[in-house]
Amino acid sequence: MQSVRIADVAKCEGQKVTLQGWLYNKRSSKKLHFLQVRDGSAIIQAIASVSDVGEELFAKLGELTQETSLRVQGTVVKDERSPLGFELHLNDMHVVSESPDYPITKKAHGDAFLMDHRHLWLRSKRQHVILRIRHTIIKAIRDYLDENDFVLVDSPIFTPNACEGTSTLFDTDYFGQKAYLTQSGQLYQEAAALAFGKSYCFGPTFRAEKSKTRRHLTEFWMVEPEVAYMELEGLLNFIEDTLCVIVERVLNKHESELENVLERDLTFLRKVQKPFIRLSYDDAVTQIKALQNECDDPEVKELLDIEWGMDFGGRHETELTKCYDRPILVHGFPTAIKAFYMKRDPNRPEVSCSVDCLAPEGYGEIVGGGQREDRLDVVEASIAEHDLPQDAFEWFLDLRRYGSVPHAGFGLGVERTVAWICGLHHVRETIPFARTMDRLGP
Repeated sequence: MQSVRIADVAKCEGQKVTLQGWLYNKRSSKKLHFLQVRDGSAIIQAIASVSDVGEELFAKLGELTQETSLRVQGTVVKDERSPLGFELHLNDMHVVSESPDYPITKKAHGDAFLMDHRHLWLRSKRQHVILRIRHTIIKAIRDYLDENDFVLVDSPIFTPNACEGTSTLFDTDYFGQKAYLTQSGQLYQEAAALAFGKSYCFGPTFRAEKSKTRRHLTEFWMVEPEVAYMELEGLLNFIEDTLCVIVERVLNKHESELENVLERDLTFLRKVQKPFIRLSYDDAVTQIKALQNECDDPEVKELLDIEWGMDFGGRHETELTKCYDRPILVHGFPTAIKAFYMKRDPNRPEVSCSVDCLAPEGYGEIVGGGQREDRLDVVEASIAEHDLPQDAFEWFLDLRRYGSVPHAGFGLGVERTVAWICGLHHVRETIPFARTMDRLGP
């Protein structure tokens, strides 16, 4: 008898099959057992009647506990009432391993308890959907970049220097030298882009930022594409195209799960189409000040306080995105609050050729990027202004010494993108095993 994945049972209608999985849930009556069996690909209802399986097996089925691993055999039958469209009429079952006192039950559990049992919580339907959507998002990004002739060039995780600022670095001893866990693979992508024209890296990045907000992890994943001969306007179009592809792919594949399992309102996701809202930093600050003046909540009013030259905080981003029904591309941030490698606007040096993409519905920044400074003397001066050791960046300066060209790129945070698309309050559910200030396990 053939063993099949539950997701593939439609191909086996009317046939006897073996399913290998775990007991997700169960309800029973005197004459029938309804077993919810999962195998990682889907969940199917297996129905066992005492008349079909006999009293001995029927009693054994009644003793099964949640997450017992088992093999079940039966006939695949079409059932329009089933979310899967099919059910299994069971005629035999074999227990592979018992699961007594499974800790995650139907009762409500607190967030801390569930995170302590994350290795088991992954088995739940909700977490399954979230991480499958994460997989779809990552595949959509890779497919889009690969189909547009980008070359995957992996950036190192150990680095000798800071990229985004020295205050949020994890340092480690590297055979007698001080090394850091990467904050971004972007500097190395500049070298790759000047070699291949278009490149990207996709990997973990680390920030030792002492923040406990719902948007922060200490270890997170970023995709960072870089393009030679690209300026800011081309980058804005590139960001729009990338996000439109991601959202379209997720809606095509997971619309039902988003609505029925995650209870996600898809109104705003369906509006993720070009063109996005484009807003200068100057105009964004003016708008935030207007929102502050209109605000009746003293606490929120204080959090919205801003002057030109300040970076946006979470509340600024949240309230600004509530004003629009699609992502916002905020461009032209002050040079002083951006990284040393960001290009200065030739017509206005106090402003950088940078952009942050803010997701709607209060989800804030999901993409940050900009045009890179391609002039050697300006980068050398910027390194000095940021009090960074020039010798650690000599290789980076070589990119400006030997055939420098305009180039641009961005970093997209996977976890924040998953949180936005899935409608999640906290990023901890968007990654298999979250690392935060107060969590290093499981």
